Order: sequence, then C-alpha cells, then structure tokens
Amino acid sequence: MDAQVSKILSDLKARKYAPVYFLQGEESYFIDLISDYIEKNVLAESEKGFNQVVVYGKDVNMATILTHARRFPMMAERQVVIVKEAQDIQDINNETGGKLLLNYLQNSVPSTVLVFAHKNKSLDKRKELGKNIEKLALALTTKKLYDNQLPDFVNAYASQKGVAIDDRAVQVFCEYIGNDLNRLANEFDKLIIGGVPAGGITAEHVMMQVGISKEYNIFELQRAVVSRNTLQANRIVNYFEKNTKKNPVIPIVAFLFSFFSKLLAASQAGDKSDKGLVSVLKISPYAARDYSQALRIFPQDKIMNNISFLKEADLKLKGVDSGSADEGQILRELVYKLLS
Repeated sequence: MDAQVSKILSDLKARKYAPVYFLQGEESYFIDLISDYIEKNVLAESEKGFNQVVVYGKDVNMATILTHARRFPMMAERQVVIVKEAQDIQDINNETGGKLLLNYLQNSVPSTVLVFAHKNKSLDKRKELGKNIEKLALALTTKKLYDNQLPDFVNAYASQKGVAIDDRAVQVFCEYIGNDLNRLANEFDKLIIGGVPAGGITAEHVMMQVGISKEYNIFELQRAVVSRNTLQANRIVNYFEKNTKKNPVIPIVAFLFSFFSKLLAASQAGDKSDKGLVSVLKISPYAARDYSQALRIFPQDKIMNNISFLKEADLKLKGVDSGSADEGQILRELVYKLLS
C-alpha cells in the first residue's frame, strides 16, 4: 500500500484527525478506502444522526458545503462532513468556489472533519486552489499502480485479510484483472466468501472465480509458445477462436507483447539467474522461471522478431492492413510466426 495512505489510515485509527482531507487523483480505490473509514469510524453510531453529513458534488456548491462545515457538533466532540464525487461540485473549478474553499482552509473549524473525495482527476495546479491545497489541507494525490506494483498490492491485501496466496495465483489476479484495484479487491473478497482451503489461495481457485479455463488461458498459451509446444498452442488457439467475444484477442496480444518485451530486457541483463531476473524485471519469483526457460529457447534476434510480429498483429486487430482476416485468423497467424 502507498506509504502516505498507510500513514493517513494509521493516524485515523489512532484518532488523530485533520480538519480537512482533500483526496484526489486517478486511483479511486485509495480515496474510497480513506473516506469510507472516516464515514464508518470517526463518530459513534449514536452521534451520526446529528453530526454526520454526506453529500454528492453534483448536488451542491461550495457555499453549501462550507455552511455544513461551519456548524458546531451537537452533543459530540466533532462532526463529519463528507463530499463524495467532489470533482462534480458545481463551482469547484471556478474562481468563486476556489476562493471560498481557500478562505475556509485558512480558518477551518477544528471540531469539523471535512472530507473531499475528488475522484479520477486532480485540481488544476495553475489555479490558486490547486497550488495551495497541499499546504492548507491534508491532501492525497493518488495514481494508478504500474503493472509491476500490482503483485505487492495483492499480497498486502491477502495479508490484511489473513489469507495465504501463492505466487501463481497473484500472477493470475494481476494479469486477468489488471490495475483496477476496486475490482481486484472485490474479486478477492468473493474468493474468501466462497471459502479458502487450508493451504491458501491457488491459481486454480482464482481461475474458477474469474471464469478462466484451467487448460485454455493466456498463461497456458504463453507456456506453449515458450516451450514451442505447437500442438498445445494450436489447441488453445482453437479454443479462443471459437469464442473471441469471451476471449478477445487484443488483450492476448498485449499480454504476449509484455512478455516478449520483458524477455528482451532479460536477454540484456547482466545477471540472468532467477534472482537477477526478479530484480531487473520486477516480477515474482514464480514468473522468473518462465523467463529463464524462454531465454534458453529464444535467441535475441528471434525475441526481436516476435516483438515485431506482435506489433503487426496489434495493428491488424485495430483495422490496419487486416484485409478480410478476423480476430481468430490473426491470432492463428501470429502464433504460427511466434513458434516458427
């Protein structure tokens, strides 16, 4: 988890509250994590009726929000005001709304915890509010995690839930769900509800949860290509070709492109041991085995050729020089070239 997010949550759990939280940025998961914690935990249930206000940005302007914030709590030490979807506040991006909030930030009410959940974007730093928000409020700006950061997130989430998970299961989660952290967390929670075996979560459990065939999936196609197992590769292509709506080809090509791009970096690494590849490529120890095997089979010029084939297939799938070939035919031709 992001260090600043962890610090904010740690302070909240210790009942150390800031007068204003401005949570903004591309990754809504962390914004929801903090704002939901405040909504559920800062006030006792008996205090929330009079002292907790939750509004949505599209329904209010800044003056209305600050009127709520300037109230004093009733029969409680503090009150909480939460603005969800704060990016939609009617006047947050104009001078009037920005000035009203800046004036409040300079003289905030200590008994109010005011939270802005400003999702999917950040304030314009060319404007006064954007320039000064980090000085005057507890501001968090979130970013989408990079692919190589996702395994750490999944492992940390599993640890938080008290569940063991193996490396291959982590890899399946990351590759099939991607960096949508809300979906990652939701799918993980569904797995737990369904029951976790004594040995912990395995790749097979994840595949069952997200509807992936155990035999015919992206990972098995990659392994068939890496081992140059033509028969198995063609079986998987046949399976994908029968239902390209359920198994869209563009993500398959993107997955293989990522693999061969990393394989090219691995071919140039000074330390090609599994440990060295984990360090250079920022991958799990489990995934390093596939790269080690591929390095023994594919010389560097073949790796570069395969990257070219993948780029060409990607363009065809997007309508460039594809002729009459459909998705399945493009995939079949690509796999033939990768293996040849």
